[in-house]
Amino acid sequence: MVLFLILFARESMRTHPRNIGEQFTVPDSTDRSRHYPVAMTFRATAADRIEHFSRKLEFETDPSDVHAAIHAGESFVLVDTRGDVAWRQGRAVGARHLPTREIAARAAAEIPAGTPVVVYCWSPGCNGATKGALEFAKLGYEVREMIGGFEYWAKEGFPVESDEGRIVREPDVLTAPAAGPDCDC
Repeated sequence: MVLFLILFARESMRTHPRNIGEQFTVPDSTDRSRHYPVAMTFRATAADRIEHFSRKLEFETDPSDVHAAIHAGESFVLVDTRGDVAWRQGRAVGARHLPTREIAARAAAEIPAGTPVVVYCWSPGCNGATKGALEFAKLGYEVREMIGGFEYWAKEGFPVESDEGRIVREPDVLTAPAAGPDCDC
């Protein structure tokens, strides 16, 4: 086992850059099933790329855009798809709690048909919002996923509350500009 770890560490040091600007080396340059260089030439056309990113924006939004839409008075329901414990711990102010496992049974009674829905879960590392969006889509709702989830909503300094009350957070400068209301992107 120790020999394996030593060999693995040695190979890892050879194939992964240690310094900014150092180049990656690919152990087997003929095996593209495991590695896709950033500068690889893809077969997609410009039209394919435009279609891909346009479609992606039809189904995704982010905390900054959701916050701006709320303040602009846009009509939609923001849905927290996480479970009860997560909801009690903290949530976006104004969100409605509808855990993914309950959407099929409760959505029609709680959210009028034709109402746009934006769903979120914990973070970019959680696909709960995707699962929730799928459930709403199956019911015929116009639905978008808020990428970044509750984590980035909170990190960007947007209003958060828990069962204990309002939670005030300063924006995390790694996710939102310290001097402005949004990233202006």
